[in-house]
Amino acid sequence: MENLFEQDRIYVLGDPELDLIGDREKLAQWRHKNMGPAFYRLGRKIIYRGADLNAWAESNRTDPSAERV
Repeated sequence: MENLFEQDRIYVLGDPELDLIGDREKLAQWRHKNMGPAFYRLGRKIIYRGADLNAWAESNRTDPSAERV
């Protein structure tokens, strides 16, 4: 699969690319529930690595044709 996010880029809250997986509130809910993509908390700042976002997206991939029995 082609990556949805740039592998070597750091994404911060407010980056429009993060809206692809959820708005700021949804991401906060996931962090609170220990769900969603891996992140770093640096003081009050939250950052996401592109590689972690891509890994999370791939792990949540659903292939309907593979589920047919």
